[in-house]
Amino acid sequence: MNGNAAKKDRRLDLDWIRIGAFGLLILYHIGMYYVPWDWHVKSPRTIDWLQPIMVLTNPWRLTLLFIVSGAATRFMLDGAATPAFLRTRLLRLVPPLLFGMLVIVPPQTWLQLADAGTQLPYLRFYAAYLTASGNWRWHDAPLTTPTWNHLWFVVYILAYTILLAGAAALVRRLPARALALIGQRVARIPLWIGLALLPVVTFTAIRLILAPHFPETHAFFGDWTVHAESLAAFLFGFGAARSDRIWSALAAWRHTTLLVAIAAYAVYAGALILWMSGAIDPALAKAVMRSVYGLDQWSWTAAMLGYAHHHLARLDHPARRYLTQAIFPWYLVHQTLIIGTAWMLRPIALPLALEATMILAATIGGCALFFALVRRTNWLRVLTGLKPVDRSPRGSCGPEHPSETAW
Repeated sequence: MNGNAAKKDRRLDLDWIRIGAFGLLILYHIGMYYVPWDWHVKSPRTIDWLQPIMVLTNPWRLTLLFIVSGAATRFMLDGAATPAFLRTRLLRLVPPLLFGMLVIVPPQTWLQLADAGTQLPYLRFYAAYLTASGNWRWHDAPLTTPTWNHLWFVVYILAYTILLAGAAALVRRLPARALALIGQRVARIPLWIGLALLPVVTFTAIRLILAPHFPETHAFFGDWTVHAESLAAFLFGFGAARSDRIWSALAAWRHTTLLVAIAAYAVYAGALILWMSGAIDPALAKAVMRSVYGLDQWSWTAAMLGYAHHHLARLDHPARRYLTQAIFPWYLVHQTLIIGTAWMLRPIALPLALEATMILAATIGGCALFFALVRRTNWLRVLTGLKPVDRSPRGSCGPEHPSETAW
C-alpha cells in the first residue's frame, strides 16, 4: 500500500476513541477493586455509591472498542489478500496472547488465590498454573489455568478476525455485479433504520433474551451474550468503516443521541439506585435495567462516534501517535499493575482517595515504563503486539497505517 493510501486509511477519530475507551478501562478496573462486585481481588473498604458511576460506561465502553477493531480490520483486509491478512493478524495477536497468559496474567491469579486464602510460594503456584494441576476453586467453581483473564478481548478479536477472513474469501469469489447489487440494496436502507432502530432493537433483544440465561463469563465457549454484542459491534465497525454516509449521519445526530443517552442512563442508574436503597423490588429493577440497556448502549456509542468524527477526525497530536503505538502493550500489563499495586497498598490503609490515586499513578507509570522497555527490542515488540522495526540502513518505519496497532 502506498503512502497516500495509508494516510487516507488513518482514521484519527477512531484512534482517539480507542485511546479514550482504554483510558476509561483503566479507571473502570481500578473501580472494580472498590465496588461491591466480584473481581480478582477486593478492597476491604467497598464503596456502594460507586455503582451508579461504574454502570455509566458498562454498556458501551467495550462496544466502542469492538467497533474500532472492526473498522481497523476492514482497512487492513482491503489492502491485502486474505491469506496475507490472516497471517499478519495471527502474528500480531497470538504471540501477545500467549505471552500474556504465561507471563503477565499469572501474578494476578496468584494474588487472587491469596486474597481467597490460598497462599503458595510463587514458583510452586506457577508450576501448578502451567500444568493445570492446582485444583483451585473460585466462588465454588473450578479455576482453570492457564487463563487469559483480562486478555479475553484478544481471544474474541482473534476469533472474529478468523471468521471474517473466511467470509471475505468467499465474498471475493462473488461476481462484481452481484457485489454491486448487494451494495446498492444496503445503501437504500434508510439511515434511521440502519443507525437507530436496528441497533437498538438488536442490543435490547440480546439483553432481554440472552442475558438472563447466558451471563457474561469471558470463557469464550457458552459466552453467548457477550459474543452477540461484541460480534455485532465488530461487524458494524467493519461495514461502516468506509461509509461517509454513515459517519456524516452519526456526526449530524450527535446532539440528539447524546440527549437520548443521558435519558437512558438516568433510567438505568435510577433503577439501580432504587434497588440499592430497597425502594423497589430487585426483580422490577432488573427488568427496567434490561429493558433500557440496549438504548443506553447504542445511544452512547452513536454519540461518542458522532462527536469524535465531528471534532477529532482531523486532530492530530504527538500524544495520539505515542498512544496509538503504546495502547496494546499498556492493555496487556495494566490489570496486573492495578492488582499488584492495590495488594501492596492494602496493609497501609491509606485514605481511599489517596490510595486510588496511587494505584492510578503506579498503573500509568508502570505501563509507560513497560512500553519504553519493549519497544526497543524486536522480539519484545512481537510479544506485545507491536510491528517489528526494520533497523537496516534501507529500512524505514514508513507512513502510519492501521496495522500499526494490534487492535
